[in-house]
Amino acid sequence: MSARVRSSLPIEAGEGVAPVPPSGALTDAPLAATIRRVALPAVASSLLMTLFASVDTYWIGTRVGPEGLAAVSTALFWVWLVVSIAEMISVGLTAVAARRHGEGRPQAAAHAVGSTLVGGLLLGALVAALGLHFLDALFALMRTPPPVTALGRQYLATYLLGAPVVFGFFAVDAAFRASGDTRTPFVLLAVSVAITLALDPALILGWGPFPALGIAGAAVATLLTRGGAFVLGVAILRRRGMLHFGRLDRDVLLRVARVGLPTAVTGVAFSLIYVALTRTTTRFGTPALAALGIGHRVESWLFMVGVGFAAATAAIVGQNIGAGRIERAARAGWLATAYCSAIGVVVAILTFSMPERFAALFTADPAVIAEGARYLRIAAVAQLAICAELVLEGALGGAGDTVPPMVASTALTVLRIPVAAWAASQWGTTGIWWTITLTAAGRGIAMVLLWRSGRWRRKTV
Repeated sequence: MSARVRSSLPIEAGEGVAPVPPSGALTDAPLAATIRRVALPAVASSLLMTLFASVDTYWIGTRVGPEGLAAVSTALFWVWLVVSIAEMISVGLTAVAARRHGEGRPQAAAHAVGSTLVGGLLLGALVAALGLHFLDALFALMRTPPPVTALGRQYLATYLLGAPVVFGFFAVDAAFRASGDTRTPFVLLAVSVAITLALDPALILGWGPFPALGIAGAAVATLLTRGGAFVLGVAILRRRGMLHFGRLDRDVLLRVARVGLPTAVTGVAFSLIYVALTRTTTRFGTPALAALGIGHRVESWLFMVGVGFAAATAAIVGQNIGAGRIERAARAGWLATAYCSAIGVVVAILTFSMPERFAALFTADPAVIAEGARYLRIAAVAQLAICAELVLEGALGGAGDTVPPMVASTALTVLRIPVAAWAASQWGTTGIWWTITLTAAGRGIAMVLLWRSGRWRRKTV
């Protein structure tokens, strides 16, 4: 990203980017207003990534074709695995740094951010090296058709090269969020996504001075959305005194890993289970694989709304527990879930009532549209529970209680493998889609029960 773009960003207090909120900003102000203030920029940031991903899918679907859609769909399961490991950094650092802010110890929070950022970059490099080494084996596990495999390898290999930047972005985002500042990451992403939206088709199709990179260009553009925000975010954190580099603090890294690892395990299991589901889905051909990708892309709109609310809720819960305001933390989880679920009801109705229109946004292939619409109509049921799953899992993460959500979520997701295989033999792809939907709804119910149990009130970070 150019120096000109960097200098144009409002990085000083009073120039458009929120400074670090004063002590008590998440613990004393009216709760409903606090949730809205913190959650709305976080939701907007998540939706920016969804907007980019949807536009990216449009260019792939309309220019590369159904094989390109299927390739990205299958590669994304491994991308999810990378992101899931990176979320160990995000969830763990949010809980630790938010607790330090709530205790009135901002310097300790800055120290935790510095150690975690360096540790995250090193972990990202290790993940990238392992992924590239086993690249062929990753696609062999899914038994994808040769044309899909060839394109998928290009996409995933390119993405893996930028994995350290992805890990760094998650650490930077968590640092801002833990302090209660979700507007700065939003501004950074807004600038980054605005640039990469223009670069995406240029890199894929070779417009102007850019080479035609095809599906690899889509991966490069995806990395740039996070990479630009990462670089600028580090500069802002340093200027505000929210990032302190020193020796790697083993105790901090262990605390971050202890809180974040269960969430990472959940995500990794989720990705591997989808690899197994892909083996079942592959039996029904490229249209089914492409439809799975379209379904995930449409679902991601509400999913990312939930991610935004979850990020805000994690910070609010963490700071309030640090300040000893446990009941306020409990109310924050329920209230944020209610706000998000109201949006979920609207999305579920729209998805159920016009799935063909959503599917047609990404492809003109009749077979893919028909299968994608079938997936979306069934998946509308899960939209009613997805906010409860995401927001309350985020709240539990903010409290540092991440093992029970891991156990519940992973157990329900593992059920997809045998149930989908049996359901596919009985009802074809419809059986697979219903298996995904019902287990997703079950995860939402599980998070409600875990938050209601109150076990998280006794966790220390």
